[in-house]
Amino acid sequence: MSKEAEWDKRFNIGIDSIDNAHRKLFSIVHRLIHLSKDENNGPWACAEGIKFFKNYTIEHFTDEEAYMQSIGYKGYEIHKRLHDDMRYKTLPALEKDLTESNYSQESIQHFLGICLGWLTAHILIEDRAITGKISNRWKTDHAGADMNVLENALTVTIKKIFGLQPEIVSEHYSGEDFGTSMIIRLTYYSTAKKKVQIFIVLEKSLVLRAVSAMTDIPLDKMDKLVMNAGMELSLRIMKQLGIHCLLSSQYQLESRHFMTPEQFRKTFYLEIFDYSLLFNTGHGYFAFCIKLV
Repeated sequence: MSKEAEWDKRFNIGIDSIDNAHRKLFSIVHRLIHLSKDENNGPWACAEGIKFFKNYTIEHFTDEEAYMQSIGYKGYEIHKRLHDDMRYKTLPALEKDLTESNYSQESIQHFLGICLGWLTAHILIEDRAITGKISNRWKTDHAGADMNVLENALTVTIKKIFGLQPEIVSEHYSGEDFGTSMIIRLTYYSTAKKKVQIFIVLEKSLVLRAVSAMTDIPLDKMDKLVMNAGMELSLRIMKQLGIHCLLSSQYQLESRHFMTPEQFRKTFYLEIFDYSLLFNTGHGYFAFCIKLV
């Protein structure tokens, strides 16, 4: 992760004030990664570094939003909602995870992985869109009633299947790495030949906990048994979701596949998703993404 946090000229969007702020954010993350690896540093060291990162990020958002308004950027409203999602959902949720775990190594890695992944994707796509070099990924922002229905249905589903009470981390998850995970792609077709792709990401700790409970056997690695059980869990999630809101009886499962992290990140970079949510279950992270074709 340390190498990924290094500044690269491809992150430059051509606006000096924004590029300088991005460079500083990468520098802070790079420093935090080294702090987290040094056993001589107590939780307070990471806590102070993370606080500084959060404050500088929020300051940068304000400056960037002012710039977008000054040039009359048409994508301002959606871009600001992405910032607000990070401001008011993702950062507070990650901070809560850090505090409740007393800055455990796992919670620190969650924070760094999600923030670094978000920052990278946001710069390469959303911020470059400000200059007109590429298109905004989130052409349609499903805020409001539809998002609430899906979020509530997922909350009920996670609670029912995993016996856990999840908390929303992001309503605009962009494929950030939050640790070793199982990634599943499910493809559905309707009788009218409409296609829906579902991507489910289950953190290793969450899968192992669930499958251990199912088999009454303590499990500690992602072997074939766990992978197959994880696939079945994903299908149960979809069945439960269908009861609430998502797929009617008109849709039939066409295919199911495991994906590598590289395939998943590439998909996120190249394609546009209609819904993409990230949850913290307290025993691992869970992401759910929908692509309507």
